[in-house]
Amino acid sequence: MKHNPWWNLVAVFLLISSGYAVKVGDSAPDFQAMDSNGQVHKLSQYHGKFVVLEWHNNGYPYTQKHYESGNMQHLQKEWTSKGVVWLTVISSTPAEQGYVTAQQENDYMSKMKALPTAALLDPKGDVGRLYSAKTTPHMFVVNPAGVLIYDGAIDSKATTEQADISHCEKLRIASFGGINGWQASQHAHEPPLWMFCQIPH
Repeated sequence: MKHNPWWNLVAVFLLISSGYAVKVGDSAPDFQAMDSNGQVHKLSQYHGKFVVLEWHNNGYPYTQKHYESGNMQHLQKEWTSKGVVWLTVISSTPAEQGYVTAQQENDYMSKMKALPTAALLDPKGDVGRLYSAKTTPHMFVVNPAGVLIYDGAIDSKATTEQADISHCEKLRIASFGGINGWQASQHAHEPPLWMFCQIPH
């Protein structure tokens, strides 16, 4: 079989690309995105604060589980009251399920009484690709020094049942010492649990 040299270039490219995937312990990549109220946010503007990035798609049952139960809103309220910046990120493209306009997102947040600092619209998936966000909800935490300290699931139960929330290991990004301690632990990287709620790449 004749060897195609282009495959060597592809293999090298993929190897290099995988090497640049952000990992816990790395500096969190800066980004710029507009929120549902037309305000532009940059991660770097929040240097000195903890930042939660919550990838979101209101059409997926696992996201619905945490919003319809009020669990996500409770966490948003609790953490932002302690000075944490909570950014909900929507990376669905216009042609895909999960895409919302700014008005649709504002209507949804009002209906659900959601309390993030802002909801960022990422219709080209730029921010999603930057963080290799894979599912919804997929959670990331950046510390005040700008270092990624958590990448993973919201809890330990991969079900759509609201009743399971009270029986699972609570929001795994709180498992490294709680929101008061913010100490990294063995839970700093927990694989996202819902692998079929894909964010477009």
